[in-house]
Amino acid sequence: MKKRLAAILLNVLLLLGGLPVFAQDEVDMTVLETAAAVDDSLPARSAILIEQSSGRVLFEKNADEILPPASITKVMTLLLVMEALEQNTLTLDTMVTCSTHAASMGGSQIWLKEGEQLSVDDLLKATAISSANDASVALAEQVAGSEEAFVDRMNERARQLGMENTHFVNATGLDAEGHVTTARDIATMSRVLLNYPLIANYSSVWMTELRGGATQLVNTNKLVRFYDGCTGLKTGTTDGAGSCLAASATRKGMSLVAVTLGSPTSAERFSAARGLLDYGFSNYSKAEIPMLENLEPVRVRGGIEQWVDVVCEPPQAVIVRTADKESLTQSVELEPEVQAPVESGQRLGKVIVQAGGNTLCEYRLVAATQVQEMTFLRAMGILFEKLIAL
Repeated sequence: MKKRLAAILLNVLLLLGGLPVFAQDEVDMTVLETAAAVDDSLPARSAILIEQSSGRVLFEKNADEILPPASITKVMTLLLVMEALEQNTLTLDTMVTCSTHAASMGGSQIWLKEGEQLSVDDLLKATAISSANDASVALAEQVAGSEEAFVDRMNERARQLGMENTHFVNATGLDAEGHVTTARDIATMSRVLLNYPLIANYSSVWMTELRGGATQLVNTNKLVRFYDGCTGLKTGTTDGAGSCLAASATRKGMSLVAVTLGSPTSAERFSAARGLLDYGFSNYSKAEIPMLENLEPVRVRGGIEQWVDVVCEPPQAVIVRTADKESLTQSVELEPEVQAPVESGQRLGKVIVQAGGNTLCEYRLVAATQVQEMTFLRAMGILFEKLIAL
C-alpha cells in the first residue's frame, strides 16, 4: 500500500512540475503492453536473445547490423567502473569532483555543477537508474583521467571481448559520428557486466534519491517494475538510435539477456524485449547434466601402468528446449589408447551432450592420474622390487 501511494504521489508531482525529470525516457507508470511476437515482425530494427551464463543465442534478428546504441553505451561505462572497483583503484565511497566538461553534458542528467562532489556510489545510481550523462562522464574522468582516455579503454575492452563491430566515441551514448555497435556485441558486454552482482544493486532499483532526497531518480527501464524477475539493465534513446534496450531477467535459475535496437517508440522497445524474454522463459529450461560414472579406462602404450582411469570434468547445466528436456543424452568418445607419459588431467576424450537431435555442449574426459613412461632403468627397478618381494 505504501509503495502504491508513493507511486501515485510521484505521478502527481511529475504532472505538477514538483519534481525534475532527469531521464530522456518518459516515465510511464502504466502496465506494459502485451509482449510482441518473436519473429521478423518484432518491433525493433535489430534484436537478440541469449542465455546469460553460456551465451547461447535463442533468437536473433539482424543481430550484426551496425547501429548507434544510444545510452546502452553505458553498459561498457558501468563495466569499466565495476572492474576498477574490483581492482581497488576505486571505492564506492570515493568522492568525485565534477569537472567543467562533465557539467556540460546534455540529454539525461542530474544537473551536476562544476566543483560539486558526489560519491562513486551516487554516480553509479544516477548512471544506471536515470542514465545521467553528466554522472557517466564524471565516473569516466575519475577512472581514466579524462573522457577521451576512458573511451580508449572502452574500445580496448571491446576488442578484448571480441566485439568486432563496436566503436565508441564517448562514454554516454549521445549521437556521434562513428559511435556504433550491434545487438550481438551489446549482449556480449551485458553478460560480462552481469557477472558483477553489485550491478544489480543499481540496475534493478525502480526509485531512489540523491542529495539527501533533493534529487529523485526513477528507472528508465519500466521492466524493472513490471516484469517478473527483471534484473536490469539499460535503456537508450536518441534521435539517431531510436528507442533501444538491453534487458536482463532471471527465473527458475535461468538468466536471459534481450537486446533490442532501433524500435520506433519507447513502448515498442519494451514490448519487443518483453516478447523476447517471454519466449525464452516459455520455451527453454535449465537442465543439469548427470555425472558419468564407471567410465572405461584407456590403454597406455609404453607406460609403467598399462591402463589409466578416466574422469570427467565437472559438467555444467545446459539450456535446452523444454520440450526436449527429457531426451537429453550423453555420448562418450574416448581415445582407444594413449602414449606414455600421461599427465594427470590430460585430455583423453570428450562427452557430447544432445537433446532433440541438437548438440548442446561438449565437455572433456581426462586422465585421473599420472602414468610415467617405461624406461630401461624403471623396468630394471620394477624387476628388482619384484625379486626382493619373492
